[in-house]
Amino acid sequence: MAHAPLMDAAPPPTDPQDRQRRVAVVLLNLGGPDSPAAVRPFLTNLFRDPAILRVPGIVRPFLGWVIAALRTKAATANYAILGGKSPLLELTRDQAAALEAALRPEVDARCFVAMRYWHPFAAETLRDVMAWAPDEVLLLPLYPQFSTTTTGSSMDDWADACRRQGFAVPTTTVCCWHSDPGFAAATARLVQDTYTRARADLPADVPLRVLFSAHGLPESIVAAGDPYQWQVEQTVAAVVSHLHIEGLDHIVCYQSRATPQKWITPSTEAEIERAALEKTAVLICPIAFVSEHSETLVELDIEYREKADHVGVPGYFRVPAQNSDAGFIAALAGIVHRAMAGGRSLCSFAGPRQCPKAHGDCPHARAGKGGRPALRISEAASA
Repeated sequence: MAHAPLMDAAPPPTDPQDRQRRVAVVLLNLGGPDSPAAVRPFLTNLFRDPAILRVPGIVRPFLGWVIAALRTKAATANYAILGGKSPLLELTRDQAAALEAALRPEVDARCFVAMRYWHPFAAETLRDVMAWAPDEVLLLPLYPQFSTTTTGSSMDDWADACRRQGFAVPTTTVCCWHSDPGFAAATARLVQDTYTRARADLPADVPLRVLFSAHGLPESIVAAGDPYQWQVEQTVAAVVSHLHIEGLDHIVCYQSRATPQKWITPSTEAEIERAALEKTAVLICPIAFVSEHSETLVELDIEYREKADHVGVPGYFRVPAQNSDAGFIAALAGIVHRAMAGGRSLCSFAGPRQCPKAHGDCPHARAGKGGRPALRISEAASA
């Protein structure tokens, strides 16, 4: 008797519990103008942010417009040096692609980029995230240290976009990774390599000082409880612990003062002047920036170098930003893995809160006091 040919058995149905959960990793960053015409609206968005311009809301739109108008000419000139636009978006997208590759295949992840003050804005990125239909979201700021003016503002902006578009999936928010061991080790390797080259270029009798330069803040914001300065100091301590430089001369300083208010000190410019008086060469490390942009490529590489030459600093060197450095990307991947496994909707690089209680604007403190729910996205989006 003839038998019907055997047919391949149909695969058993896939249990949804067996498949990997789809994780949208959203990288939060500042953003930058993508053309000369975008400089003015970019600055307007920046200075109308209540986290930046802390004045009564009734005057903020007008005052922000005025400040942006006054700063447009100088900012346009700076971006002209960089080809008429900021390189930040391209560099952040490169970091996103590298991180996505580092997470796969262990994690079914797709990395997205959301900028605060220029495209792609949070609302635009959220539409892409929703189209991909993730099971969960992980928010990863590309600011190592938390500040209400940077990470906090970006997190609030993302949460507002989620509320407006009715998006609610389980979300983990990483608030900071200032002292993450992988990040500290990767940064230390960049410092060590640049220090070695700088030392080789200098006469043996010329001392070399490392200036760990971070973006500054008005003292009033720090006094109100912002943990940024404390976290910057923790970053520097962690990086220095990985360096193998006997008798390392170093200091934390702050750049980019933007208002007449009193800002945290010492300033990077003042430290350059001090180094000139002491006949000491300087190696500047941008400790709060992980991508090259105007504040490294123009302010550090051109303006401060010219300052150093003018006042007679015997040598001026600069550590590159991390960009897509393999060690740095591996550190980000480690932060993502630990955050996903930690079971917290809001976490630091180490899990629980890291900031001393004196820093009341730490996001953990805000959440604990029933403050704005923007730092607890899954609950906020469904409110």
